[in-house]
Amino acid sequence: MAKHQFQTEANQILNLMIHSLYSNKEIFIRELVSNASDALDKLNMLVLTEPKYKDVSFAPRIDIVVNKEAKTLTIKDSGIGMNEEDLMNNLGTIAKSGTKAFLENLTGDQKEDSNLIGQFGVGFYACFMVADKVEVTTKKAGEDQAFLWTSAGDGSFEIENTTQDGHGTTIVMHLKDDEDEFLEEHRIESIIKKYSNHIPFPIFMDKEKHIPAVTDDDGKEIEPSRTEIENEQINRANALWTIAKKDISDDEYKDFYSSIAHSSEEPLAWIHNKAEGAVEYTTLFYIPSKAPMDLFRVDYQTGIKLYINRVFITDDEKDLMPTYLRFLRGVIDSKDLPLNVSREILQNNATMAKIQKSSVKKVLSELAKMSKKDKEKYDTFYAEFGNVVKEGLYNDFENREKILELLQFNTLNSEETVMIEEFVKNVDEEKKEIYYITGKTSLAMLKSSPALERFKAKGIDVLVLNEEVDTIIFPMVTEYKDYKFVSVHDAKFEESEEEKKKEEEVAKSYEGLAKEFKDALGEVVKSVETTTELVESPVKLKEDKDNQEYMMYQMMKQMGQDSGMPEPKPILQINPNHELMIKLKDSADQNLINDAAHVLLDQARLFDGRELDDTADFISRLNRIISKAL
Repeated sequence: MAKHQFQTEANQILNLMIHSLYSNKEIFIRELVSNASDALDKLNMLVLTEPKYKDVSFAPRIDIVVNKEAKTLTIKDSGIGMNEEDLMNNLGTIAKSGTKAFLENLTGDQKEDSNLIGQFGVGFYACFMVADKVEVTTKKAGEDQAFLWTSAGDGSFEIENTTQDGHGTTIVMHLKDDEDEFLEEHRIESIIKKYSNHIPFPIFMDKEKHIPAVTDDDGKEIEPSRTEIENEQINRANALWTIAKKDISDDEYKDFYSSIAHSSEEPLAWIHNKAEGAVEYTTLFYIPSKAPMDLFRVDYQTGIKLYINRVFITDDEKDLMPTYLRFLRGVIDSKDLPLNVSREILQNNATMAKIQKSSVKKVLSELAKMSKKDKEKYDTFYAEFGNVVKEGLYNDFENREKILELLQFNTLNSEETVMIEEFVKNVDEEKKEIYYITGKTSLAMLKSSPALERFKAKGIDVLVLNEEVDTIIFPMVTEYKDYKFVSVHDAKFEESEEEKKKEEEVAKSYEGLAKEFKDALGEVVKSVETTTELVESPVKLKEDKDNQEYMMYQMMKQMGQDSGMPEPKPILQINPNHELMIKLKDSADQNLINDAAHVLLDQARLFDGRELDDTADFISRLNRIISKAL
C-alpha cells in the first residue's frame, strides 16, 4: 500500500468541498455520473477505432447502489477504467493551469461557487461534501491489474493493488451521519432525472416494488402483499440532440444543459439544428447565462463535444468552432466523418469545415434574431460575451459584417448604446464615413478627448470604443457595407482656399513657440505643430502614421506580440486659438514656456489614456506655473 499527499491545489479544493459548500450538495451525483458517462464514451470510441481494444467487451451501463445498513452510496460504470498512473493524475492532481484562477473566482456564495466546481472539471472531489471516506476500485480496459484508491479527505490518499472482475470504476462513498437523504431511492432517482436523464447510457438502480395481496373471488387473501426488489433503469438514456425539437420540452433542454455544462444555472438560450442533404449533421448549442471563468485564458476548455453517429470522439478540440464563439456549450454529431478521425484530419477535413461554416452562420443568425426580438436577453448576453464576439472581427472576414451587426456601440452623441444598423442612418450619405475613436480609458474620459472637439462642433456622431480589445481590432476594420471606417485622427473635412491660407498664416506666426516647445521636449516628441482640429483643448497628441516604424509597431501590437521596438514618437499639436497658447506665444519667460511644454504634453498623454512617466516632475512644474499665475 502506497500513501500519497494530494497536490496543494487539489487539497485546497478538497477542503473547500468539505468545509464550505453545503447549499447544493446533490451536484456530487451529477458530477460522478457525468464522469462515468465520459468513461463509457471513451471506451466506446476505442473499441470501435483501436485494434488493441477490439476484443474488449463494451456493455455500457452505470449502476447506483444504496446500502442503508452500511450507509454507503455506490456509483459503478463499465467504462474505460484507470490504472495507477491515471489514478495519480485524475484523483490526486489537478493538471489545469487555471487552478489559481478557479480559487480566486470563488465568491463565498455557495450556490455560485458550486457552479464553478463543475465548470472547472473537479467534480470528483464534490463527493467529499457528503462522504467522510471514499473508495475507488478500478481496472483499465485491456489491462490485468486492478487498483483500490482510498481517502478520508484528510490531505492524503492510498493506492493498493486489488482484484476486480471486468474493467470499469466503482466509487463507494461512506456517507456522513447527516447525509441519510442520499440513501433514499426516490431522492437519488429525482436527482438523476433532473441532471442525467439524457446521459446516453442506461443508469440502473434497485427499487422496491410493492406486490399487492392476491385474493380469491370471495375476497379472501390467498397470498399476502409483499415488497420485491427490482433493478430498473431510471433515466431515459437517449441522446437529446437526436430527438425532434417538437418532442423536447424546455425543461429537458435545460436539464441536458446542466449535465454537459456542469452548471445549475439555466442557459440563456439554445440552438438546435438538424441538417440533411450532402452533409448530414445535428448540432445543439447552448449560450450560457454567465461567462465561464476561463473565457479569457489561452488554455480555456472548449465546451463543444464532437460525436460521430452518436459515438463520442472528443471534447478537447478547439478548432470545432472559432475562438470568438468559445463560450458555446453543446454537441456536434455527424454521420459523415470517419470514426478514427485524428486531430490533424479533423482540422483539414472538408466535411468538418462545412459543418463549422454552417454552424457559425446559424449561431450568428440566432444572435441577430435575439438582438431584435428580445433586447433584455440580448443585453444580458452582450454584457457577458460582447468583447469575445468582437474578436471575430480580427479573423472571420467572411462573417465580419454579421459580427459588426451584433455589436453594441457607445457613441459621442448618445447615452445609450446603439447597433451599427441604427448608427449608419445618421451618417453623411455623400461621404459614407463611420468615424471612430479608440482608447484604453474610461468611457467618460474618451468622450472628452480633444480629438473629438471638431466633431462636437459640427454635430457629427462618433463611435467611442474604450475597451482594450477595440484598440487592437478596430484599426483592422475598414468597412461595413458601402461605408468606410475612419479613425477620428484620419478624418478630413473640406476647407476653402481662404481657410487654408488663414491656417498657413497662423501656423507661421506660431513657428517660434512650436520651436521653443520642441527644444524643451527634445526627443520625447517627433515635432510640434499647430492644428485647427481643437476647439476647447490647448493640445493633443497625433500618431505619426507616415513613419514606417509606426506601421511595424502597430502590426506587431495587433498580433499581440512584443517586438521590443520603442513606441514611435508622437506629434504634439497645439491649438493656436486657445488662450494659453496666445499668452505663451507672447511670453518672454523661457522657464515658463519650458514648464508649460512639459505640463501640456502630460495633459495630452492623460487624455490619451496613458500613464505619466514622472508624476513628481509633472506636479513640480504645475506648481511653478500656478505660483507665477498668482
